[in-house]
Parts: sequence; C-alpha cells; structure tokens
Amino acid sequence: MEGTEVRKLAALEDAHWWYRERRHLLSRMVDGLTPGRALDIGAAGGGNTRVLQAAGWSVAALEYGADGAEVAADRGLAVLRADATALPVEDSSLDLVVAFDVLEHILDDDAAVREVLRVLRPGGRFLIAVPADPRLWSEHDVAVDHVRRYTRTTLGDVLARNGFEVTRMRSWNVLLRPVVAVRRKTSSGSDLDTVHPLVNLALRAVVGVERVLPVKAMPGVTLLAEARPRR
Repeated sequence: MEGTEVRKLAALEDAHWWYRERRHLLSRMVDGLTPGRALDIGAAGGGNTRVLQAAGWSVAALEYGADGAEVAADRGLAVLRADATALPVEDSSLDLVVAFDVLEHILDDDAAVREVLRVLRPGGRFLIAVPADPRLWSEHDVAVDHVRRYTRTTLGDVLARNGFEVTRMRSWNVLLRPVVAVRRKTSSGSDLDTVHPLVNLALRAVVGVERVLPVKAMPGVTLLAEARPRR
C-alpha cells in the first residue's frame, strides 16, 4: 500500500466504522487467550497493535513501508520494519501473529505463511483477515495494491499446505455485501475516504447488528480465520 494510503488509513481508523468494527472483531478473537508475545504484521498506523497492547500482549507492529512504521512509532508502539516473507524474529518465539488485510498484498503468500509458522511456538495462534470473493474485484483493490481476493478454499489451502490447521473461518461484512458489490462496480479508486458522520453511524449500526445474526457462513466482503501450527 502506498504511503499516502497508509497515512489516510491512519487518519481515518479511530472513528471509521470499518476499522472500529475490525478492532472489535480482533478483541473478540483474542478474548480468553493468555497474553504473551505477539506480532502485528502489516500494522500500518497500529490500530490493531493497540488492541493487543490493551489486552496485555507484549506486541510489536511490523511494517514494510516507511510511512506506516513512522505513524506507528509516533503513537509510541514498538515497531519492526521488514518484509512479511522474512520476519526478523527468532524461530518458535511468538504466541500470536496477526495479519489483518496483509496476505492479499503479497505475491508469494505461501512464503509469508511459512514465515509465520516458523516464528510461532507450538500451540500459538495465527489470526488472519483477507478480502473475500474475486467477483468483488474492483478499482479499490488496484488502488490499495491487492494481488488477489480469497475464497474459503483458497485461504484454507494456503494455510494448510504451509503447515497450519484452520480451527475457525467465518465471513464478515455479510449484510453490506450487496451495497459493496454495487459500489465497487462504479468505483474509480480506493474506498479509504472520510464518511459523513450520519452515514458512519448507520454503517456502524449495520455491522453491529451482524454480530448477533447467524450469517457467518454466508458470503461476505471479508474472511476471518484462526489457525494453529500443525505440529
């Protein structure tokens, strides 16, 4: 993702409905886990890193680009600047790795997943979020440097063939998928824009309702997964 997009994301993420709900989902995914050492890959401005920090994890934000690393450092976070396919972390040294909206940016996603396997301790957790459904491909994906969108099968396959057992996979942003599908057909760039406060509030309400509805197996805009080393 280009530096301008990273800085735009960092400016938006505290209030924006999508990032707020994504932080809530991460918080739920780590709820009940014993905090240990964690790495937030592709942390950008560090919104998710701060969720882990607040939950008691000893966490570092990993960013490839200078802009994201600078924003995260300015927020007082521990930052590593490196490529996700060559993590500057010792073997079997982490209890948790988070890669939210990262794998879709990497040409060799197999190499990135193998690196996560290398650095996780036995019993560690790998939490993943990726954009779902190649049919939703649009100029937004191009603008934010996506290489691909995933299906349940393709995400499961890249994890399984690189040593992981998928323990959970679900869809997110199911209720808004029809709206996104229509918008993406006419979009001419990134969706990372300021949302009118009333629209933002309405969208927060929609994704809030989704928390309690039985729609996690239906097609959505995002796939969330949890995996463990198969060893």
